[in-house]
Amino acid sequence: MTKTNPGRFFEDYTVGQTIRHAVPRTVAEGERALYHALYPARHALYSSDEFAISCGLDGSPMDDLLAFHTVFGKTVPDVSLNAIANLGYAQGRWLLPVWPGDTVRAESQVIGVKQNSNGQSGVVWVRTRGLNQVDEVVLDYVRWVMVRKRDPQTPAPEPVVPDLPPVVDPATLVVPEGLDFTGYDFGLAGEPHRWGDYEIGEKIDHVDGVTIEEAEHMLATRLWQNTAKVHFDATNRPDGRRLIYGGHVISMARALSFNGLANAQMIVALNAGAHANPCFAGDTVRTWSEVLDKAATPAPGVGAIRLRLVATRGDSAAMALRGEDGKYLPEVLLDLDYWALMPL
Repeated sequence: MTKTNPGRFFEDYTVGQTIRHAVPRTVAEGERALYHALYPARHALYSSDEFAISCGLDGSPMDDLLAFHTVFGKTVPDVSLNAIANLGYAQGRWLLPVWPGDTVRAESQVIGVKQNSNGQSGVVWVRTRGLNQVDEVVLDYVRWVMVRKRDPQTPAPEPVVPDLPPVVDPATLVVPEGLDFTGYDFGLAGEPHRWGDYEIGEKIDHVDGVTIEEAEHMLATRLWQNTAKVHFDATNRPDGRRLIYGGHVISMARALSFNGLANAQMIVALNAGAHANPCFAGDTVRTWSEVLDKAATPAPGVGAIRLRLVATRGDSAAMALRGEDGKYLPEVLLDLDYWALMPL
């Protein structure tokens, strides 16, 4: 009797199916320290209890992307173990902070399927919710992945492609209870630039770069119990190379964006995201951002800013995204569109 699990293939997904993911994960301060060791993460709200308390919170929550990766990692054995590629994200919202000591679990609902024309694979859309130990939803998001078929002869399912709004309505952004930036200490935060200093259409070159290391990306991916074969098994790809987990690129890019966006303290929504080209060990990641929109929030002293964060392989100074053919340039690794909270 076979006891091992080869993972789901494309034909194993049906629209409306709900998947409860193993294994719940209790996050603690050690996890924060390891996250900050892996990335140059320096946003003050996630670094200092005292700074967070001065902003109206009970203490420093876990980094927003650490919470995202923890939830994402739970889904991998059920959603993307046999994935060819993680294609994109949409409609993500952080609904509650994750605090040290919280236990996080995840569940997903299949909301779309569409077989590819080659008959060898298909795209699966899922809406994933992360829940804490008292069953409160801490975040939810949609993602879609290209998954191999077990048997190419299996008939194609009726295609269902979800209609996903391109932007999270800023009126629906959830500001953590008590957050108040009226007494915000710009000196301790690291930069003087506030919400009113940024103009829509402005582009910011974040200057710094980090060369991706093989051991570090595998350590990060294991930290979130992400078991996708392409990140660990060098025999899984024809070129014999381990693919860098896209979340590793996201966190590295977000951390690098501190230089120029130190006061974009909290990510509260993920509008869209695409891993434009694969990233491999030895690539040097650089970043730039574009201000896409701004919005008010009901919280005292708190504004929302919509940012496009782009990670590139090599030089980022050109701040270019697509070629004349409309396709991503080969050096573009990540195109991420998100809302963050910033002091007015």
